[in-house]
Amino acid sequence: KIIFEKQWFYLDNAIGHIYGTTFEVTSGGNLQPKQEVEETTTETKEAGTDNRNIVDDGKSQKLTHDDIKALKDKGIKGQEIVQQLIENSTTFRDKTEFAQDKYIKKKKKKYEAVITIVKPSTRILSTMYYAREPGKINHLRYDTLAQMLTLGNIHAGTKMIVMETCAGLVLGAVMERMGGYGSIIQMYPGGGPVRAATSCFGFPKAFFDNLHEFPLSKVQSLLCGTFSAEPEEIPLLEEESNGLSEEKQQETEEEPAATMEINPTEEQDTMDISAEEVEFKENKEKENKENVREKQIKQWERRKKLKEAAALLREKNADGLIVASKFHPTPLLLSLLEFVAPSRPFVVYCQYKEPLLDCYTKLRERGGVINLKLSESWLRNYQVLPDRSHPKLIMSGGGGYLLSGITVLLEQGRNPEALKVEEPSSKRCKLQDLPC
Repeated sequence: KIIFEKQWFYLDNAIGHIYGTTFEVTSGGNLQPKQEVEETTTETKEAGTDNRNIVDDGKSQKLTHDDIKALKDKGIKGQEIVQQLIENSTTFRDKTEFAQDKYIKKKKKKYEAVITIVKPSTRILSTMYYAREPGKINHLRYDTLAQMLTLGNIHAGTKMIVMETCAGLVLGAVMERMGGYGSIIQMYPGGGPVRAATSCFGFPKAFFDNLHEFPLSKVQSLLCGTFSAEPEEIPLLEEESNGLSEEKQQETEEEPAATMEINPTEEQDTMDISAEEVEFKENKEKENKENVREKQIKQWERRKKLKEAAALLREKNADGLIVASKFHPTPLLLSLLEFVAPSRPFVVYCQYKEPLLDCYTKLRERGGVINLKLSESWLRNYQVLPDRSHPKLIMSGGGGYLLSGITVLLEQGRNPEALKVEEPSSKRCKLQDLPC
């Protein structure tokens, strides 16, 4: 059972249809493919010249809420309900043609239970997240995400490093752009990566074969050469089984002393109970062995993946770096740039400008980058309709800031003080040359 936009329905009948199919929701919550019909009933020829004399006092509609509810209970379709609303409106014919179209569109959205199933994409998911839960993606607007993919030169066959705390939306966008070719190393804070939005893309299993993950807490040890992927200590199966067998022996030794005090009439019942206890303990022993074995298998797999990701990072030949996190970008960028090859792009997103200004200053002092740009994308939606195309009055206040640049080979052993550019001689001014 799916609940979406105050409407509940079942998706059983949608299986087997192509993406883009439009369905109607019936009274039982089932979906039926909508048949295209010519909308001749809602066409009106009479229209007013302007809306200056129309007063919205709530008395123009003759149908009450109970009447509309009774029509729904009878099973009348939404299109017929919209037609009756038009016929029972006293001010509909006085409205202009544009106002009538707007009224019909509004009522159709409210009373017609029509659903179109579309294939998930970066554009759809980013628009949905920004409209509903912008805090989960650090208020990353969809046009800013498009700029990140373009500035980062994301394409198939590349080796990308992605550090993001946007619920996996940026990672999914990079995976979609790469199309399953190339490799991605996701840097994550905490105990594990978050990929809630990535799972919504519906990628095939082959897309995740070249997706690696590496914790941020071990980046410094990897740069210093002290990295180790040793697993946590887990009790061995032999020790676990020996402990269980000793407990079993102790309990079986205590059982005869307890059975000696039982009356002969209750001897059969006690034998049944003891047999059940032994069986229960054997099953518990098997479950414990299986749990320990599963933990060991998962641990070895995690260790293997961690070693693979570390080997890829040690090569220090990544083709790009994408950073979009809630943390301060300066320490992240300065450490992760060590794994990027020269002449490769990097993009950093932040909701605010000040952290990126600090990052810009630190990069200029450090060197090893060119073409540094701090930009903010500006977005405005337009309504495009016959004779009434205009920009919409409500627009987004801000979509965040981007810091982009290109890496170059940093000269080894160079003094940081030498990176400061000396002022040109033409701009120097000597006191003795000034006129009195």
